[in-house]
Amino acid sequence: MADKVFFIAEVSANHNQKFDRAVKLIDAAADSGATAVKFQTYKPETMTLPKAEFSVSSNHTLWSGVNLFELYQKAMTPWEWHEELFEYARGRSLVPFSSPFDRSAVDFLEGLDCPIYKIASLETSDLDLIEYVASTGKPMIISTGATTLDEIAQAVEVASLSGCKELQLLVCTSSYPAHPKDSHVRRIVKLRETFGIPVGLSDHTLGLGASLAAITLGARTIEKHITLSRADGGYDSSFSLEPHEFRSLVEEGEAVVESLGSEEWSIQEAEAESRRLRRSLFITKNVQRGDIATHENIKALRPNAGGRIGDISRILGKPFKDDYTSGTAATVECVE
Repeated sequence: MADKVFFIAEVSANHNQKFDRAVKLIDAAADSGATAVKFQTYKPETMTLPKAEFSVSSNHTLWSGVNLFELYQKAMTPWEWHEELFEYARGRSLVPFSSPFDRSAVDFLEGLDCPIYKIASLETSDLDLIEYVASTGKPMIISTGATTLDEIAQAVEVASLSGCKELQLLVCTSSYPAHPKDSHVRRIVKLRETFGIPVGLSDHTLGLGASLAAITLGARTIEKHITLSRADGGYDSSFSLEPHEFRSLVEEGEAVVESLGSEEWSIQEAEAESRRLRRSLFITKNVQRGDIATHENIKALRPNAGGRIGDISRILGKPFKDDYTSGTAATVECVE
């Protein structure tokens, strides 16, 4: 099992249409210990049509009734920002990459030497897009929110047959924010066993629990949205981590991997002192030759410098061979 987690800080719409804020989000990702920073590359016209009836449902938790075209107008990352943001991220030792939403975005990102492509959950049925991305030969990540197993199988097959040599899936719940009970991170195991490829988690919950559980189950890619402050607002801010929270995710995630350790059983070097302080048998009162060993003068006490506790039944009830002072190790050699 890999010993490193690929932590993706998803910027999405949290730049709030301000370039300087996008730069600060990259800084926040780097300072928080993220491995990569991810953007989304689209234009409103590549996502939908400017029709009033194309809107988010009125009962949606975050974007109730919002017109789709207007949503993407305000949420998009301007294409003219990409090159500078990618270079800045590389300068902060982050891996910059993006989710393209159509062929034109792939062509654009190829010009920026985008090293990885992610297929967003709602695009898993766009097999033409998956085929086109796979033809670049770059590593691909496919998110699986709101996607059936059959659709996942189709996406995996198309990607594999179209040139992708390095593919992984992300378990995802396309709900904003997602409730932990809807995360079903055990699906990581199912997808890994079904498709024989790495599986991680795209986590939309508000906490760290789902991500840490996923790491325990073998996920080595974790994606979380990042924002400077949820109080700043924005389309994705309410289910995003603030920088100190992302730092906690990285620290706790790395601790989970480290703590998994090995199945082999042995006394740890770190436990040596505790082993030394275990109980052992001592004579606890001054005794004379011929006195009988009893629970009153033989006790199991700390540290482990006396006789073996397991020998107590061979000592009790027998006469001492000699005079002994309190604190002497009680062993079978002390009695007749």
